[in-house]
Amino acid sequence: MTELALLGGSPTISTPFKPFRTMGAGEVAAVQAVVESDCLSGFYGSWGDEFLGGPKIKEFEAAWAKAFAVKHCVSVNSATSGLYAALGAVGISPGDEVIVPPYTMSASAVGPLVYGGIPVFADIEPETFGLDIASVEANITEKTKAIVVVNLFGHPANLHAMRALADKHGLILIEDNAQGPFATENGKFAGTIGHIGVFSLNYHKHIHTGEGGMCVTEDDRLALRMQMIRNHAENIVEPTQHDDLANMIGFNYRMTELSAAVGIVQLERAEELIGKRVHIAHRLTEGTKDLEGFTPPVERPGSRHVYYVWTPKIDPAVIGVPRDVLVKALAAEGVPIYQGYVRPLYLLPAFQKRMAMGRDHFPFTLTNRSYGKGLCPVAEEMHFSRLLAFETCAHDLSEADIDAVIAGIRKVHSQRHKLIPQAAE
Repeated sequence: MTELALLGGSPTISTPFKPFRTMGAGEVAAVQAVVESDCLSGFYGSWGDEFLGGPKIKEFEAAWAKAFAVKHCVSVNSATSGLYAALGAVGISPGDEVIVPPYTMSASAVGPLVYGGIPVFADIEPETFGLDIASVEANITEKTKAIVVVNLFGHPANLHAMRALADKHGLILIEDNAQGPFATENGKFAGTIGHIGVFSLNYHKHIHTGEGGMCVTEDDRLALRMQMIRNHAENIVEPTQHDDLANMIGFNYRMTELSAAVGIVQLERAEELIGKRVHIAHRLTEGTKDLEGFTPPVERPGSRHVYYVWTPKIDPAVIGVPRDVLVKALAAEGVPIYQGYVRPLYLLPAFQKRMAMGRDHFPFTLTNRSYGKGLCPVAEEMHFSRLLAFETCAHDLSEADIDAVIAGIRKVHSQRHKLIPQAAE
């Protein structure tokens, strides 16, 4: 085997991979048809049929509801908007506690702050990175109103058990399923096991509309409230004689007809696009599963992982060199793997300084909870020392490209002892 590129040898991969492109002729034709119709948005912010959007919005929502076997689907302009609409719909109020994960995109955890709620961080499972059931239960108090669970990297969290826990305590379960479309647990789609599921259609997800999101629920009341929050709720509570007024100051979270048209085509292609990412991940796992101190991602029995990211872990004691040096060596070989994901969210300034809405530290004035380092030790261990990540959604890989990634990882692994001087510098 040749010398490591970091130490002067030739890289395993000399040309950067092509980006994964999902737009095709079908999406182009769909957009052209909408432009020619001259109806780029069908929403009105007043009560009537157009309050629920134009023809493509309604078609997309119906197709999504059918695909995921749910009663209601509410389109939004981002998954972040969807999370905020969901938290508003369930009635989060100042001082209410919402249990959230620390290891996720920030919107999953800061959403309660929009309504004066208090994010309470529970730790994650070390194998599949979803919320840990025991940690969630330990954080439930008389103030707890909801749980936000994230199906991180495309693997379902322990969803049925989490729903049972929520039901036991009379709590609402919201699934952030931004990264897991068509993932399943025990034959049921992730995103449909909680009271509300939120999906992302952001441009770097499996299927996308550039920006966008979908909220699904079986609950008529929650669906209506999300529709209202999406579209200036305060304007329609009087004409609809709606008397459920909590959080009925609405927003503009509306999706365009252009986005919906693209989404309809992307949804039809979902298994094609997701299947490519799953194939990449399975090949990477098969090619590296025998490496000492290097553990590819696992799939919990009964679950389908759709691999938004392929996330191996290392055992630093076995590997023998710091993770950052290992990643530098992989990068030199042309392997685009990065370390960690996002810093545990309670380390953000909003939590460290206990300041979110306005100047007077609201809503942290309503709680004595602290957010110091060490709050979620498993999340911290994964982020700061063990987790690696390869973006399966980012790269258009041929079989030869996948072989090259595996070869680069194996090359660095087999010669990692040579990196010890680099670690000492």
